[in-house]
This record gives sequence, C-alpha cells and structure tokens, in this order.
Amino acid sequence: MDDAVTESLILDLLECVASSERSYEEVMDAWRTSCPRLPVWEEANERRLVVSEEVNGRCIVRITSSGLALLEQRRPSPRSGVSRMAREI
Repeated sequence: MDDAVTESLILDLLECVASSERSYEEVMDAWRTSCPRLPVWEEANERRLVVSEEVNGRCIVRITSSGLALLEQRRPSPRSGVSRMAREI
C-alpha cells in the first residue's frame, strides 16, 4: 500500500479520535486490521499520535499533542485558520 494512502488514513483516524471521546473497543472495531500493508492503527501508535489510557474503568483512545499538531498541519480546520488570522491581526 502506498505511504500516501496510509498517511491519509492515519489523518482520518486522528480526526475520528479528535472529534469525540472514543473507547478502545470502538476504535479497534473501526481501525485495526490484520493486513500488513495497511498499518494505520499500528503506525499511529508507533509515532505516538494516539494514546490509550484508562478513565473511570474504561480504556479510552485520545489524540496526543503530536497527533493534534500533525492533524492541524495537514488538515487545518476552518476554525483554526480563523483563529490564526485573528492572532496575526
């Protein structure tokens, strides 16, 4: 699988995790694969873009600051662009 495809899917994963709190089970149902050519979850973990942590007895997947930075760099939201422009003014 092309690295650009994997990178795009990693960004999709980051958007998914950043949009709302996700349980580990929910993320695994959607993103884990046994295909060695499509290592989205594994790659995101290795690059420390996401983290799994226990919260109130549940395992939650969250985006890390590195993941947020990558997501903002590659797919800036319209809201963040406005914020950036406002800071420059």
